[in-house]
This record gives sequence, C-alpha cells and structure tokens, in this order.
Amino acid sequence: MKTLSPGRYRPVTALLLVAFSLTACGEQRVAASDAPSAPPTSSPSTPGTPYTEPGSHDGAPHYRENNAFRQPGEMSPASARDARKEADRIEPVLKRLWGQKKWDPKTVRTALLKLGYEEERIGPKGERLGGTLSVEGMSRRYERDHYIRPEGARVALRVHDDACVTAFLQPTNFQVSTNGPYMETGCFEPPSGH
Repeated sequence: MKTLSPGRYRPVTALLLVAFSLTACGEQRVAASDAPSAPPTSSPSTPGTPYTEPGSHDGAPHYRENNAFRQPGEMSPASARDARKEADRIEPVLKRLWGQKKWDPKTVRTALLKLGYEEERIGPKGERLGGTLSVEGMSRRYERDHYIRPEGARVALRVHDDACVTAFLQPTNFQVSTNGPYMETGCFEPPSGH
C-alpha cells in the first residue's frame, strides 16, 4: 500500500479554501444596528427564494397573481371615509341584533332597510339595476363529508363604486369592516377557490 506524503495534500487543501472563500462572494453582511426595520418576507424555517413574492403568506411564488380575485380593490380616501361613516351606522344595529340572538338574513335585512338603504337589484347578466344593500345567508363550507350552511347572515353595502361595507352576524360573533369591491364578487369576499 502506498501512502501520500503530507506535501501532496497542500494543493488540495488550498483549492478547497479558495472554493469556500468564493462561495461567500456577493453576500452582504448587515450589523443589527444597520438592519432594516421592515419584517422579512419569509420565515426562518422557509428561506426566501428568487421566486418568493413579498407579502405572500407562505412564501409561494405568484401568490398575489394567483389570488387576485381575493384582493379587494383600492378605495379613494374620500370613499374610505364615507364607507367608515356607513359602517358606524350599521354596527350598532348589528350589535343589538346579535345581543338579541337574531342573526337570520330576513331579520337583519329588515333592520338595515329601516336605516334608509335600498335592497340591491341585479339584472340577468349580472348588471346592477339599483339599490346598495345585500343580505344573504352565510357561505356554505365543507365539514367532514358534506357541505353545511352555518347559521347567520352576511351583509354588503355598496357605498360607492370603489367602496363597500361588509359585515356578518353568527352565533359566536359579529364583525363590520370596510373594503374596496372584489374583482369577481363585488362587495362580498369571494370563497377560497374558483
């Protein structure tokens, strides 16, 4: 058996050191005091990739593009203020109904129409024919081996073409919020998939 002399390892060791040095090229090191204040776009357990889109929930590439139908439209500042005013009118009514355990769509619709809103009418091709208020049952959801429709009501009020008030009441809670309309479903938030 032939053994190698220690002098023969020096070129290999030098080559490995050069290779390790080069892998660090281009890395930018930032001291903690110099670090930006914005949170990272990926969690430590899932490092960012060139395909990670900022603001994506799980680091998925093209998140915003794939979920554009679930992104509400932008509201102008004036429309946002008007939507907030209407939300402030609606919230006490819904709070009272929730306290009375009355969250069925018919009761909710009747109470909100008393505020002077008109029920929204939609034509056969999806065109808006007038009115601004929509009250429906809660969206269906899959539970165990079948779909159910939870008890409660959801509300949409179109304040302007770019501004909505949305709300829901159900046995466990209620909520009122403002948002721009969704691309495919108007004021109501679309379901989680097409």
